[in-house]
Amino acid sequence: MDEGRAGHLPEPREIFLKHPWNFLALGAGSGLVAVAPGTFGSLAAVPLALLLPPDVIGQVLLILLTFFAGVRFCNHCTEALGVHDHGAIVWDEWVGFFIAMLAVPRSLSTVVLAFALFRFFDIVKPWPIGIIDNKVRGGFGIMIDDVIAGIMACTMLHAALNLGLLSWV
Repeated sequence: MDEGRAGHLPEPREIFLKHPWNFLALGAGSGLVAVAPGTFGSLAAVPLALLLPPDVIGQVLLILLTFFAGVRFCNHCTEALGVHDHGAIVWDEWVGFFIAMLAVPRSLSTVVLAFALFRFFDIVKPWPIGIIDNKVRGGFGIMIDDVIAGIMACTMLHAALNLGLLSWV
């Protein structure tokens, strides 16, 4: 909780630079936009996803590292803000988008489609995402619903690629 006024919950901007984990949980500032912070956080993840290692094993290892680090970052930031899963916390969107791009050929079309699918699943929260989002708390809870949204997006994208629905890619 904030050390300031009694009953005052800090705003994300107040805690942004107070700890490096807050800086990371807030997507290096990409989650601080007033409208659609999850979408802007996901947009900030696009160039980072393009820098993922070319081999699948390297991608999986980096995703695991960013997931487990994210559990810590997001938990710390949630405690600093005093609010579970504040909209400004977007590290989970970064990891979810990395998962959406797992073993996907890099092109403008696949990036746009991965982004659209990931945002769809993250916003709509179909089963089981919505249930998990409502029931699982802490840093793990913040991260896991976006992990599942990323897995769903990745699965749909690979299915479309394998069925030849994206032969123009």
